[in-house]
Amino acid sequence: MSILEGNRFFFIGIGGIGMSGLARYFRRRGAHVAGYDKTPSEITNQLQSEGIEVQFDERVELMPEAYRDAPADAVMVVRTPAVPLSSPLLKHWEDKGARILKRADVLALVTKDRPTVAVAGTHGKTTVSTMLAHLLTAGRVPCNAFLGGIAANYGTNVLLSDDAQLNVVEADEYDRSFLKLCPAQSIITAMDPDHLDIYGTAEAMFEAYTQFAVQCDGPLLVHERVAHHFQDRSQLSVYAIGSTGSPRAENIRVADGRYHFDLVADGRELRGLVLGMPGRHNVENAIAAATVALRLGVAPEALRHGLASFRGVARRFETRIRSPRVVLIDDYAHHPKELDACIGSVRELYPGRKVTGVFQPHLFTRTRDLAADFGRSLSALDELLLLDIYPAREEPIPGITSAWLLEHVPMDKKSVVAYGALVDALASHEVDVVVTMGAGDIDRLVPLIERMLNERHRP
Repeated sequence: MSILEGNRFFFIGIGGIGMSGLARYFRRRGAHVAGYDKTPSEITNQLQSEGIEVQFDERVELMPEAYRDAPADAVMVVRTPAVPLSSPLLKHWEDKGARILKRADVLALVTKDRPTVAVAGTHGKTTVSTMLAHLLTAGRVPCNAFLGGIAANYGTNVLLSDDAQLNVVEADEYDRSFLKLCPAQSIITAMDPDHLDIYGTAEAMFEAYTQFAVQCDGPLLVHERVAHHFQDRSQLSVYAIGSTGSPRAENIRVADGRYHFDLVADGRELRGLVLGMPGRHNVENAIAAATVALRLGVAPEALRHGLASFRGVARRFETRIRSPRVVLIDDYAHHPKELDACIGSVRELYPGRKVTGVFQPHLFTRTRDLAADFGRSLSALDELLLLDIYPAREEPIPGITSAWLLEHVPMDKKSVVAYGALVDALASHEVDVVVTMGAGDIDRLVPLIERMLNERHRP
């Protein structure tokens, strides 16, 4: 057992999707794992059921005794950048002299054991990395996968195999975390300006992606929209729907709510593929995942089965209700480009039906920096219910509110709704297709909305 796996681990911010994946990794490798998070969630409930102790109060005296009284060199502390440096738990470990690492540093350490495929991008990376891990599993190419969402096929965000030949990781650009990785292959799905609170300018973010590509030792697969940033790169290939090059998807059509398409990649043509996950943007994601899966040794028939059996990722265009009377779709979309993809796919799958959108903006800085784009994207809905901005790690910015954002949305049927009043507000509306969008805590309302709609439209 390595030193990493032999320590006790304490995660500050353990309920985060990336943090919880690493916590599960060490726990399943036989290490002692505990941690703190601000509020209980489905993830923390699952961690506790897996034998991981989680506290929801930052008082040091509430830590498990085995950690509180342990010598500094017996505990590795893993923190997320979302936890403020003023955290009493963080200060306790600093004063004690414990080894404290960011999540990105730990991910880099645990993926050095075998070749790594890293998937980066301002959107699409969770779906592509999860789909790739599923295709490899279906094709009997064993891997370890560290994902940024809960894979519906497996009910977890980390896949482990004792026979793993490679790692699949979601490479996060926030806080420049992905620059800790040195992958053997990489995919870049998108580079739309985001996290400007970290980068300052879009150009600085582009430069970080360029550096990420430099750190990739082997093939780099990028979306056509961002290919111009990497033209001097050897081993570069470009993918897109409608491209004349390869890899590409052709003959895309919708039948029975599913996307059918042909794949042309690296001299191969696979006809009549069916994607188990809805959304035209997910056909693009499938091009990337399938191309790399084929390169890594997945047989064409196994790939065909894997695409058809892929059930997606929780909160990535997740269909919660689908009936002639009402449809409910939940999506993690929190950037204007993601809203465009989500709403566009809803329109394609359910043409002619009224679409009511619920959106929870995420971060005051993102709302401020991209307000005009948010307004344009949201105006593609028939009706908008806007929740208050979810602050995450940020303090409020004077004047930047959901009421201010609503003024940027050129449509008539729009309103700001309090978080606790949302379900009742939807119940008072005549709805047809409902889509919930956002990266904050809107996910906690989705089961309540689902229950209300099912009861209201019970046969």
